[in-house]
Amino acid sequence: MDIIDALQTLSEEIKNTAKQISSLKDAEEFRVRFLARKGIIAELFEAMKELDASEKPQVGKRLNELRETARKLYMEARERFEKGPAITSVPIDRTLPGRTLPVGHQHIITRTIDEITAIFISMGFSIACGPEIETDWYNFEALNFPPDHPARDMQDTFFIGNDLMLRTHTTPVQIRAMENGKPPIRIVMPGRVFRNEVISARSHIQFHQVDGLYVDEHVTFADLKGTLVAFAKRYYGTALRYRFRPSFFPFTEPSAEMDITCYLCGGKGCRVCKNTGWLEILGCGMVDPNVFRAVNYDPDRYTGYAFGIGIERTAMLRYGIDDIRILFENDLRINRQFIWP
Repeated sequence: MDIIDALQTLSEEIKNTAKQISSLKDAEEFRVRFLARKGIIAELFEAMKELDASEKPQVGKRLNELRETARKLYMEARERFEKGPAITSVPIDRTLPGRTLPVGHQHIITRTIDEITAIFISMGFSIACGPEIETDWYNFEALNFPPDHPARDMQDTFFIGNDLMLRTHTTPVQIRAMENGKPPIRIVMPGRVFRNEVISARSHIQFHQVDGLYVDEHVTFADLKGTLVAFAKRYYGTALRYRFRPSFFPFTEPSAEMDITCYLCGGKGCRVCKNTGWLEILGCGMVDPNVFRAVNYDPDRYTGYAFGIGIERTAMLRYGIDDIRILFENDLRINRQFIWP
């Protein structure tokens, strides 16, 4: 048989074999048979050494065409089966119900922060943020913490250098805001804070706060009470009663803590409220003049109030959670109990 006729027969064989490819396995067998180093086409190229010099150009051209044809047919088959059959080739039963995919939802801590900040934003407050790593100046000194204050002790604070620490409250953001602006200032400051404490059902090494600050001329304690009572009524409901008790914070004077009647017992006394009928929800007070002096505000001209709300405590009180640790364990069995629309 003439070699050109043999190459024509091989061409027909390649095309017929390609038509019979029905899987990736068939495609690989096609490649090994015709295109591999020891395949038919490679052997024919090797056999060209025995041909006369006058025949080699024509045979070589024909072999190159065969190799390109085989390679193209192989790549088309491989691509076809890797992508799978076209969707139009699969019958669709349009009467079947759709598949419902699981939908994520906010974590209870994020939800609580958003609810609280939304109430204060509606009152005219804006949101301010600050770094979680602070200096002693912002975390303590500018907030009127004396050098011997217990909160400066290693057992309360995570120190990461001579003058750096993980912030123990979000109150340092107040100092940064006052340094960068002039009154009136009306802000809330949500964020994560850290304390060097033993993890238990009631305490954790990390938790969240929302601090608030309002500074202007002629701001009074009555303004503070009015703001916080309005917040509490919107968040906890109008049926509860409220009270303010004297307290102490280094950066406010006078200082107070705000209580609400226990939501479980209605003020009669139970295990949650320790039989007092009251639950503490936040700390507050009028900004201490020393804090104003630290940021070069004139304390004879400006007054202001500040408050701080513990997010985890608020969520635990509102939703009847008795162990703070479950808020950080990401147990889906717990998280799915707090799914909102």
